[in-house]
Amino acid sequence: MTRHLRILAALLALPLISAGPADDGRWYAGDYSFSDELGGFRILSVTGSGTKADPIEINEELISATPVTLVIRAAKPLKNHGFPEGNFHLRVVAVNDSGLAWIGFEFELQEIRGKPSDFYDGLSFDQTSRNPDVISSNRFARFESHFESFDRLSFSNGHVDPVDRGAFGFFITDVTPVPEFYLVQDPQIPSS
Repeated sequence: MTRHLRILAALLALPLISAGPADDGRWYAGDYSFSDELGGFRILSVTGSGTKADPIEINEELISATPVTLVIRAAKPLKNHGFPEGNFHLRVVAVNDSGLAWIGFEFELQEIRGKPSDFYDGLSFDQTSRNPDVISSNRFARFESHFESFDRLSFSNGHVDPVDRGAFGFFITDVTPVPEFYLVQDPQIPSS
């Protein structure tokens, strides 16, 4: 094969290398799929396996300063999950395309859409260990974990300007795994 043909073959293969949503519109990583089907934001990419060293990273663009909901589904039957079942490290990188500065950011887990997760559903931001080392942000210096009567992480003491990126890392545990749950993302804007 000539040098030019090898270069052409490499260029033609590039779209196959870059990740994108599957035919069903979902993005797959680790043992899960992720979807922006409920609107208000757009997933740009999803990578990673879900381990601490290789968290599932979701790059997304929020076009609104109102809450948006990420749909998370098990991509395989739950009994086949190997890292321990129902647990994964997640990193969300959100581009602020809302036109307003964010002065805080909240994440809330829901096993049933519209109903906050409670202690009895087993879904949480690592409620059993409460290890602050697995929670991080590049734009906010402070976070608070709220476990009852809902599972929520609140980030504060910072900001994300329009077209800037905020990155957030945390560990999701589900000791009684379900095939589908939700992550509500709520950028906080200054009140006028």
